Amino acid sequence: MHDETPGELAPECVELRGVHKSFKEHHVLRGMDVCVRRGEVLTILGGSGSGKSVTLKHMIGLLQPDRGHVLVDGVDVSRYSEGAWVEVRKRFGYVFQGAALFDSISVYENVAYPLREHEPWGEAKIGERVRRCLEAVGLEGIENHMPSELSGGMRKRVGVARAIAMEPAVILYDEPTTGLDPANSRRIGDLILALQRRLEVTSVVVTHDLELCFAVSDRIVLLQQGCFVYEGTPEAIRQSEHPDVVEFLGGFVPSRPQTRAPAGETHAR
Repeated sequence: MHDETPGELAPECVELRGVHKSFKEHHVLRGMDVCVRRGEVLTILGGSGSGKSVTLKHMIGLLQPDRGHVLVDGVDVSRYSEGAWVEVRKRFGYVFQGAALFDSISVYENVAYPLREHEPWGEAKIGERVRRCLEAVGLEGIENHMPSELSGGMRKRVGVARAIAMEPAVILYDEPTTGLDPANSRRIGDLILALQRRLEVTSVVVTHDLELCFAVSDRIVLLQQGCFVYEGTPEAIRQSEHPDVVEFLGGFVPSRPQTRAPAGETHAR
């Protein structure tokens, strides 16, 4: 546990320590240890079934660990009730894999939804925040559209606009480029970086998209079978001779030059 004075923020804003999670007989996380540092873009990279999304859901209390601990700003929230998690989640924005928009309501109402749930605001203030969020993701003027009228890339960006409506300290992206063509995938990567600069948030990106990973990350964690096997900067990952890294990358060379972080690395095991 962190030794902190009341109100002092931990340098690690989200941390999983020794987290295990099983679903019936399927052991998904096997002693997961991962630390998200304040202000960075951390990408959790891994193949299907490696535990990426399950890790992300522990960070926001959508799942509770069978064993181990989850800490947010140095506070152990592992056994928080659903009611206690409501306040913690206000610090987070969550971008779901399929955007998870409500198809029966307009774009405006989708973005306004968390504000109506958590803020005692009048319509003018809600409308201004919705406008600003849509402007931030490059979708000005589509408030009255229905989700069914939007392309896949636009739906993803509306999902991001909704995630930032509460001005979170941390944004969690669950496979944000799944189902998108390369051009729209690049737009999502550019958007993640633009929001990082503009909002000064901490971001966690779960993906198997190597182009996205190398375009946005400060650090990368590679998962294999429910625990991380390697951690390092994008440049360190590219140059690594660790067998799990070499196998996963399979000779991948990013199409865009990496500009995020200097070389350096940490071996997990």
